[in-house]
Amino acid sequence: MNISYNWLKNYISTELSATEIAEILTDLGLEVGSIEKVDSVKGGLRGLVVGEVLTCEKHPNADNLSITTVDVGEGEPLPIVCGAPNVAAGQKVVVAKVGTTLYHVNGETFEIKKAKIRGEVSMGMICAEDEIGLGQNHDGIMVLHPEVEVGTPASEYFNIESDIIFEVDLTPNRIDGASHIGVARDLAARLKQRDPSVAVKWPSVDNFKTDNHDWSVSVKVENPDACVRYSGLTITNLAVKESPDWLKNKLLAIGQTPINNVVDVTNYILHELGQPLHAFDGDKIKGDKVIVKTLSRGTRFVTLDEEERELHEQDLMICNADEGMCIAGVFGGLESGVTFNTNKIFLESACFNPVFIRKTARRHALNTEASFRFERGTDPNLTVYALKRAALLIKEVAGGTIASDIIDIYPRPIHPHSVELSLKHVERLIGKSIDPNLIRNILQALEIDIKAENNGIWSLEVPPYRVDVTREADVIEEILRIYGYNNVEEPHKVNTPIVYGDKPDVGELRNIVSSLLVGQGFMEIINNSLTKAAYYESLKSFPENQVVKLTNPLSSDLNGLRQTLLFGGLETIKHNRNRQNPNLRLFEFGNCYYLKGGNEASVDNYQETEKLALFITGKYTEGDWNAAERKVSFFDLKTWTLNILERLGIEVAQCDEQVTENDLFAEALKIVTVDGQEIFTMGMVSPKLLKWFDIDEPVYFSEMNWPTLVKLTGRKKTTFTELSKFPEVRRDLALLVDNKVMFRDIHKLALKTEKKLLKRVSLFDVYQGNKIEAGKKSYAISFILQDTEKTLKDKQIDKTMAKLTRVFEKELGAKLR
Repeated sequence: MNISYNWLKNYISTELSATEIAEILTDLGLEVGSIEKVDSVKGGLRGLVVGEVLTCEKHPNADNLSITTVDVGEGEPLPIVCGAPNVAAGQKVVVAKVGTTLYHVNGETFEIKKAKIRGEVSMGMICAEDEIGLGQNHDGIMVLHPEVEVGTPASEYFNIESDIIFEVDLTPNRIDGASHIGVARDLAARLKQRDPSVAVKWPSVDNFKTDNHDWSVSVKVENPDACVRYSGLTITNLAVKESPDWLKNKLLAIGQTPINNVVDVTNYILHELGQPLHAFDGDKIKGDKVIVKTLSRGTRFVTLDEEERELHEQDLMICNADEGMCIAGVFGGLESGVTFNTNKIFLESACFNPVFIRKTARRHALNTEASFRFERGTDPNLTVYALKRAALLIKEVAGGTIASDIIDIYPRPIHPHSVELSLKHVERLIGKSIDPNLIRNILQALEIDIKAENNGIWSLEVPPYRVDVTREADVIEEILRIYGYNNVEEPHKVNTPIVYGDKPDVGELRNIVSSLLVGQGFMEIINNSLTKAAYYESLKSFPENQVVKLTNPLSSDLNGLRQTLLFGGLETIKHNRNRQNPNLRLFEFGNCYYLKGGNEASVDNYQETEKLALFITGKYTEGDWNAAERKVSFFDLKTWTLNILERLGIEVAQCDEQVTENDLFAEALKIVTVDGQEIFTMGMVSPKLLKWFDIDEPVYFSEMNWPTLVKLTGRKKTTFTELSKFPEVRRDLALLVDNKVMFRDIHKLALKTEKKLLKRVSLFDVYQGNKIEAGKKSYAISFILQDTEKTLKDKQIDKTMAKLTRVFEKELGAKLR
């Protein structure tokens, strides 16, 4: 978005340089990508002068060319061959001398050179307005006022202005900054902290009045959900013509092409106030009716670009009594547009529902200045002011009379939205204590009203044009923007309060897990929640009919919302492997989405869940002299996954392992709590899925239900226990068990059997082979025993081990080897 330095200073008095303003805007979040010195017309019309055509004769060798001699005020007249049909002796014209570079309105540049055209020498060029960037007309050369002096620079005649343009990289949430007034408002909020007298000067509309009631139009809004507010008025007896220089120069400076005085005013208002307007030729409004409605699917409509488009039944249209005239908020119609023959107009100023406009613009692949703003949300309370401002300007540049009262349909007014602000939260989020009086000043500068203050809790009302400020955190961000990020010093000492509460801090838990994983060599990834719906076509675990699909995706690769974090991780692994980075440990926090209860797009049918995923592949160690090189395994993943549970205080011993079928995995293991809550599923990714991504190395994947983990956190009560003064004793058993018996079964049974003395149970060897029976395996297990009150005697130790052995034999069919 281009913002003019000269234009900006119409609304705010400041002596700041362009560079200083750019720095402030960037600090405010309106990042200035570049600063460029420009002329209102590219090239500044340098090298162009006013000339007088002294003679004009037909070219002897070409019927459509003329040979002229032109006085440019520099000695001998110049011979110039001209192809314009309207050239004649006695005219004052714009002449480009040899060596001049011309900047065509379409962006092309070319240099004027001495030439011989059909045998006749030409020492320059008599110019049309499009050839020098002043407009679109190419019907003939520009004929100037007869009193202008020969030799006058064209830049002086046309009042070409120099300006400085800020290219502002506007983020999607800051649509309030998509105008010169919006930028001035933000700039004033910052400058007001230094000088309380700084204020935005809004153009006055006090002189607005209805001149007569010669022509009225009836307006009906059939879809108030799509059209929040619709305002309009009529203007008659106007003269549509070329805009005055000041108006053309304003638009040209920011890269807009002048069309005619009426259309140029609507574009001027759009860039001044951020409010899109549309002018309809009054003679094309059949029945003197304007109806805001949708038309039936398949209706054909020709837009201003002469493209015939097929309408959707949800495309909002501005219609007359018989037909559509404009795609509301997106693009005008060819038949109803203002031309040089127009003598009366209906001027529209509206506020449309962003969702309707966004969908229509995507359906028709249209991205206009109007749709850009309506898609993000315009100020519904600005329509009437913008209408008055535009009507006064149109009267100034095109004459005419305001022939009707303002029509304003606003059935459900949009009021400021309420937000509660805690001063304690301001300090906590910003990391610095800010004087409440300063906070008041900042909020007032941002036009956020303080309605009540009660023990550090303020009740605020945020103006509707700030569509991005809806929560307390948003308000705090606004305070910080104006206060200045650079004014928050980095603390030399960090004070952390100890806070006790029943509810765990989810953000803090996320940080704890992230730190744990990073310390174990993992890297965090963040993938797009949009993915290929085709990934789920043949999956039973995540059926395709549960995929939340986009109606109008920008890409077939991003046409659905993910149900699992797996596919984004595999895309990341593929990307890294293709760049010679095969040994990876990755983790990701991300939301997954499901369509439940049917395919109807209703809020009740959607489900959103946050998940945590771990991915490992490649080598465990590489090039380490102190460790043998090996590849990662399922057990590495299991260890790292269980570490997360331990770190969060979830008792792993109280969880149950279950082998489960899941078509994401070659074989999957599911961990559930004693009350049946599934915590995570893990395993080696199915070779079939790996083949989709051209990955020929095993990938081990674990996916956890994060809300379940958070819920389980803290169930384990941590209490202080004095360290035993008495020694530990280790005893080992080699148990022969059936293949179906898992170590976890032995572990749980042992701790259940001996609760007082048994401290730890560890597996240190597993054997399966021809030295034992088929269908059997041998576990070598260590048992750590300790008494907190006395040293254990051999007799007590033997008794405990015998008890454990009997239980293993009875419950698991185990035998000692």
